Amino acid sequence: MKFRPTEPWRFLDEYRGKEFEGEWPSVKETFHISALRYPDNLCFRAFSPKEESFTYREAEKKIKEVSYYLIADGVKKGDKIAVTGKNSPEWAIAYLGIIYAGATVVPLDYTLHDDEMARLMAFGGVSRLFIDKERIDRVTYDGLTAKYSLEPGSSEPFVLDMTGPEAEPERAARSDVAAILFTSGTTGTPKGVMLTHDNLISDCYLAQGNMNIYSTDVFYAILPIHHAYTMLAVFFESFSVGAATVFGKKLVVSQILRELKEGHVTMFLAVPMLFNKMIAALMAGVRKKGAAVYGLIRVMMGFSGFIKKVFGVNIGKKMFGFLLRNLSLEENRICICGGGPLPASTFKMFNELGIDFVQGYGLTETSPITHLNPVEAYIETSVGRKIPGCEVRIADPDSDGNGVIYIKGPMVMKGYYNNPEATEEVLSADGWLNTGDVGHQDADGYLYLTGRSKSIIVTEGGKNVFPEEIEDHFQLYDDIEQVCVIGYMADKAMKSEGIRILIYPSQNYLREESDPAAVEKHMNDIVREVNKELQSYKKITRVTVVDHPMPMTSAKKIKRFEVISEYGKE
Repeated sequence: MKFRPTEPWRFLDEYRGKEFEGEWPSVKETFHISALRYPDNLCFRAFSPKEESFTYREAEKKIKEVSYYLIADGVKKGDKIAVTGKNSPEWAIAYLGIIYAGATVVPLDYTLHDDEMARLMAFGGVSRLFIDKERIDRVTYDGLTAKYSLEPGSSEPFVLDMTGPEAEPERAARSDVAAILFTSGTTGTPKGVMLTHDNLISDCYLAQGNMNIYSTDVFYAILPIHHAYTMLAVFFESFSVGAATVFGKKLVVSQILRELKEGHVTMFLAVPMLFNKMIAALMAGVRKKGAAVYGLIRVMMGFSGFIKKVFGVNIGKKMFGFLLRNLSLEENRICICGGGPLPASTFKMFNELGIDFVQGYGLTETSPITHLNPVEAYIETSVGRKIPGCEVRIADPDSDGNGVIYIKGPMVMKGYYNNPEATEEVLSADGWLNTGDVGHQDADGYLYLTGRSKSIIVTEGGKNVFPEEIEDHFQLYDDIEQVCVIGYMADKAMKSEGIRILIYPSQNYLREESDPAAVEKHMNDIVREVNKELQSYKKITRVTVVDHPMPMTSAKKIKRFEVISEYGKE
């Protein structure tokens, strides 16, 4: 399938040499250019807990004032400042205020425990923190010199009240680190992905080579904005073209549908779990109307999908407007799915209903977008076509062409912060990144994933779970000799994985307790204790007590793939 990428970033030529130098502007320069082009366009909007909105002119004024406050407070170029909290315009203003002050922003997962958050900040050398007021007194460590509130009502400085004498920080170079994003697998030495201004902005614009977005678009930020997917594909993409971002706080379907409608959202980005729930609820409603009506609707959907796929004509939007209203998608232009594997059936049904529905691929280490399905030439079974500037190499392909996927391009990270060993493991001297994923690509640059060479478990919500971070919680239980966490196919149709633990009890415990039922009960009780400490998406849902030791390396590490081979992932 042939597709010719466009180059919508050519408008930057008008500002090169005036507002920025080189191939790409910095993050600050990108936002400033949009504020010049579209000063009165809606920039940020939120409905909860109160209605608030900012035009680009208003947003940049506030962003500059935050930067002036930070500079007056002693912030210098290269200082690292964290921001964490629920999605909000204040979060976005704090993020950009940090960038405007010349500092490096460290977005943190708000669901982390207080001590985990403090550990990451200590490792990253974070000196200041923007955080929601409910936790502002709870997160602290010796190197933290200042805290600022993202919400009014705290004794600490509130982001929208910040201001100071006008000051201009040292200009950021394209190679300077703009953001450090910690991956979810942060046991041992944390992995902080260093993304430069060049990484983020090149990825932001090059992704538009596979998809046109406009200043009239409205993006919806419902997924956590600290995550690379939402941060780049929603937050950055919107302000790069002068579009709006509507912030949602709760992943509750009823509230999402209300905000999609009230916000007049045209660009809806989410994870498989949400799209699967939406299409399942819609089709369940159709089934209630009877077999004849359901059969007729499915035949009409099939016809619509055929016309759209073969002739490029979208008749579904008008044909099924009465159904799309139930999903608050009647004004929607494009839906994008990322963060995990999506069933081809979900992809297909949305397109049959008239929604330009596509999926993409990438990693935090690639800023994150490397592949995106063009709406004019999508393939349901592919995670997308490589974007301009992205190179792909399949290492040691098997007879079917599947091998480990390597990526090279301007979007590839600078490296892991203060972790050269981990950087060398995945990033070659000539810039090739080992993604850890297995797949193949066709002659037109479309990528197809077939598996993972690493042990990462991807849950239905698109969350990456590293087995080691769960296994570490069992180290202090003397009744356990070995544990190995692996994924299992929780839902074949939805391609979602659950979390399974294999436990080999200690010999001392087995000498005291020989009843298999009692042993199994005790091991399950321990798992329930550990589950209380884990975030919801990391909780163990299947327990297997094994009757013999699991194979280990000479370094006393369990041979995970041999274990998977023995016990399977079903």
